Amino acid sequence: MKKFLIPAMITAAILSCQSPKPQESEPMKPQKIVVYQVFTRLFGNTNTTNKPWGTKEENGVGKFNDFTDTALDEIKKLGISHIWYTGVPHHGVIGDFPEIGVSSDDPDVIKGRAGSPYAVRDYYQVNPDLAVDVTKRMEEFEALIERTHKHGMKVIIDIVPNHVSRHYEGKNNPAGVRDFGADDDTSVEYTRDNNFYYIPGEAFQVPEPKNGYQPLGGEENPLADRKFDENPAKWTGNGSRKAQPDFYDWYETVKINYGVRPDGTKDFDELPVGADSLDWKAHYDFWQGKEVPDSWKKFKDITQFWLAKKVDGFRFDMAEMVPVEFWSYLNSHIKKTNSEAFLLAEVYNPSLYRDYIHKGKMDYLYDKVELYDTLKHIMQGYGSTDNLAPILEGLKDIEHHMLHFLENHDEQRIASPEFAGNPWKAMPAMVVSATVSTSPTMIYFGQEVGEPGAENAGFGQPSRTSIFDYIGVPQHQKWMNGGKFDGGQLSENEKALRNYYSEVLNFTRNSSALMGEYLELHSFNRQQNPAYTDKAFAFARWDESQKLIVVTNFDEFQSVKTTLKLSPELFKEWNLEKGEREIKELMFGKKKTLLRVTDAGAEIDLDFGPWESAVFEVK
Repeated sequence: MKKFLIPAMITAAILSCQSPKPQESEPMKPQKIVVYQVFTRLFGNTNTTNKPWGTKEENGVGKFNDFTDTALDEIKKLGISHIWYTGVPHHGVIGDFPEIGVSSDDPDVIKGRAGSPYAVRDYYQVNPDLAVDVTKRMEEFEALIERTHKHGMKVIIDIVPNHVSRHYEGKNNPAGVRDFGADDDTSVEYTRDNNFYYIPGEAFQVPEPKNGYQPLGGEENPLADRKFDENPAKWTGNGSRKAQPDFYDWYETVKINYGVRPDGTKDFDELPVGADSLDWKAHYDFWQGKEVPDSWKKFKDITQFWLAKKVDGFRFDMAEMVPVEFWSYLNSHIKKTNSEAFLLAEVYNPSLYRDYIHKGKMDYLYDKVELYDTLKHIMQGYGSTDNLAPILEGLKDIEHHMLHFLENHDEQRIASPEFAGNPWKAMPAMVVSATVSTSPTMIYFGQEVGEPGAENAGFGQPSRTSIFDYIGVPQHQKWMNGGKFDGGQLSENEKALRNYYSEVLNFTRNSSALMGEYLELHSFNRQQNPAYTDKAFAFARWDESQKLIVVTNFDEFQSVKTTLKLSPELFKEWNLEKGEREIKELMFGKKKTLLRVTDAGAEIDLDFGPWESAVFEVK
C-alpha cells in the first residue's frame, strides 16, 4: 500500500499523544453528539481473501458478537456517543438458511452477493448473516444493544420507508400485523390503503444488463435465469413505473405507497398552517383520530417494535421521497415513546430542509449537498474556503440540525485516488466540520485509519467500501488486529491518523463553547489581509465559560505566516482586556501564539504549516 506522508509538525504533535483518552474532567452539558457509522457485516471480518463476488465462506462475514467489550471500549475512546449499526434489518441475501426456513433471494433482483441493506426483506428480524447462531439472531442483536449501552453509547439502526425488497416476506410479524401488500387490491394502480403501486396487466421483467454485468459475476445459479415472478408488476423503489425498469433504477426494490396519488396529489389530511412552529406533542395530538394510509401505520408499528428492543434512534433512508406529513405522524409517535430518540434523515434537497425539520420533526439531516460537497472540493485542491462562510450563514437558523460528515457508506473514501488519495488531506476539513456548529459529527468506520476502499468486491466499483458483497476492510482489519482492537498492525503514520481523529472528537465532546455561539472571521480577514488566503478558514466559538478561535490551513504545500484579525463584532462581543499575552492551543496542547489587544482591535499571530489546524483558547 502507498505510504501517505504528513507534515512533520503535525506528526510530532500527534505522536506525542500516543494513547488518546477522553478528558478526565466532568463533561459539560449539553455535549456535541458524535456518531460512528459502522457497516455491521464488515466490521468484525478478519478474512483477507477479498475475492470478487466471493461467498461468505471464501471472504468471511462479520457478526454482532464481533463487537466485543474491548471493541466497544475502543470505539468509545475515539469520542463516540452513538453507534449507527448499518444493515441490521433482514434484507435480501443470496443463500439459504434452512435452520430458520429462509430461502435464497433471486440474484436477478439482488445487488451483490450479500445484498443491499436498503432492500429490506423482513422488518421484524435481523440479517441472519450477522448471527453466530441464526436461530438466535435476534437475541444476539439484543445482547449487542445491551453491550453498547453498557459502554455508554446509544444505538441507531436503519429504517427505509420509501421502498422494500422485491421479495419482501414478513415471516416474523408480531401477532395481528399483516404483511406489506397482503391486503392490496392488485387490480388497480393506486388506492390509498394499498402498500404498493401496481402496473395492472403487466408482469415484472428483469432489467436488461449493461456494461457486461452478470449476476454473481457470471457464476451459475439456478435462480439466475432472468426471471422473477411478480404479476402484476409493481413500481420500482426510485419511482420507475415501468414493468421492466432500467438497469440503473433501484430494481431490487418496490416503492411504498403513502397515500400520494400517481398524479402527485395527497390522499390524506395535511398539516395545519403554523405546524412548523409546533412541537412534536402538538403533532402527535393532531394525528389522533385521523384516518391515515395503511403504510403509515405499518411503519409506525415497525419503529415501535425496535424502540421496544431498546434501540435509541433511526437513520431514515431517502426521506425526501416520502411525504412530510408521514414524518410528522411517524416521528411524533416515536417521540411519544422515547422523547430522546435520535432521528436522522437523508435529505438532499436544501429547499426541503426546513420542512423536514420543522414539519417532519426530524432531529438531524445530512449536510451533504452544501457543506460536505464544498469541503470535498477544497480537499481535492480546487475548491475555495471563500465558499464556506455563505453556506454556514445560509444554514444558521437550522445549524444544529445539520449533521456533518466527511465519509459514509454512499460516499467515496477520502484515501481513495478518486477522492483525495491521502487521508491526511481531510484533517483541516475534519476540524472545521467537527467544530463549526453545534450539530452532530459522524465518521465512517475505517475513516480514522485511512481506509481507501480499493477492493473490487463484485457489484459496484472501488473507492467506496462495498455494501453489497462479502469483503474485508484492510485498514480497519489492521486496527482490529485479529480481535485485539489495539491497532497492533497499523504503521506509526496510521496510528497517528487515528490519534488525530480521537483528539479532535474527544475535544468536541468536552468543549462547552462548541455548543455556544459562532462567528466567522474568514470574510473580514480576506478583506483586510492579502496574506490570509482562500486556503485558510477561521472562526470563533464561545459561551459564558469558554472563548475559542479555530484556524485551519487547507493548503497542501504552503504555510500560513501572517496575523488573524478579530472582527469588530467579535472584539466588541468579547470585551477583551488590552495588552499582549500568550494563548494556547487546546486540542493537542502544543501550539502557542500571541494575542495583541489595543483600542483599535485585536489580532493573533499565525504560523501554520500545510494541513495544520488549531483551536486557541482566549482567556
